[in-house]
Amino acid sequence: MMKAAITGVHGYVPDYILTNAELERMVDTNDEWITSRTGIKERHILKGEGMGSSHMGAEAVRGLLAKTNTAPEDIDLLICATVTPDYVFPATANLICDMVGIRNVGSFDIQAACSGFLYALTVGTQFIESGKYKKVIVVGADKMSAITDYTDRTTCVLFGDGAGAVLLEAAEEGLGILDSIIRSDGVGQYHLFQKAGGSRYPPSHETVEKRWHYVYQDGPSVFKFAVKNMADVSAEIMQRNGLAGDDVAWLVPHQANKRIIDATANRMGIGSDKVMLNIHKYGNTTAATIPLCLFDYESQLTKGDNLVLAAFGGGFTWGAVYVKWAY
Repeated sequence: MMKAAITGVHGYVPDYILTNAELERMVDTNDEWITSRTGIKERHILKGEGMGSSHMGAEAVRGLLAKTNTAPEDIDLLICATVTPDYVFPATANLICDMVGIRNVGSFDIQAACSGFLYALTVGTQFIESGKYKKVIVVGADKMSAITDYTDRTTCVLFGDGAGAVLLEAAEEGLGILDSIIRSDGVGQYHLFQKAGGSRYPPSHETVEKRWHYVYQDGPSVFKFAVKNMADVSAEIMQRNGLAGDDVAWLVPHQANKRIIDATANRMGIGSDKVMLNIHKYGNTTAATIPLCLFDYESQLTKGDNLVLAAFGGGFTWGAVYVKWAY
């Protein structure tokens, strides 16, 4: 059976850097507290009126097309994972296509919170495996600063803005995306969500006054679910594919919290030297964390490397993808 492979990756983060020191001046927090609990030192923030997730996604896609020497007209499909779409509609994927000159193809958004990139990657893979399409772009882009309450010290330290994109093409024998598991459980909906802005609670003076348009997180509940499910699904995909800790070149975890990442690596039986980590630089960029990791570590990847991509997000959603690196 034909497999889909990642044949290129590119990332983008905005120029403005919000440091822990600056946050200390905004809310009652400090660098030591933030670093010890999350591992985050700084995050990038998209500034400028009328700038949305699509602007960052388009930057990542432009870089990807240039790097892989791919013309916009060669792309068959573009999928964007985001929880911070520019608009309720049209889809952010549509806007990215328009910005980079990709015309007359299917494009749509996937919303699975922090697991969104893995969901989108799993969907995009099907189009390659079926033989229907030859080149599919999967983007993860989030402007989390747009829904972050900078008076809430428990959440405002966590999030940053960024985007990453990968190109999927048919793989050589034995390489590419070999397995994926995606899961969800709606029981988690009230532990991590944005209460207003959808059809249940449309925007109103009241929803704005109640600060319902910002991320709400019940930290301890989310942490407990994330540690268990992200570790479980990573162990499950290894077991399904006969992988031991020594067989895995890299764990590519969603960058939400260093302690969750450490727990997942321990469960998989892999050392910290095989864990991709950039949370200290970017914070939690939601759907962008995994492609940004691949982008940052691209030079350290070797053809044939076994990678396990793992994530956990609001909803709850979680998943893992087994990739044999193709270049």
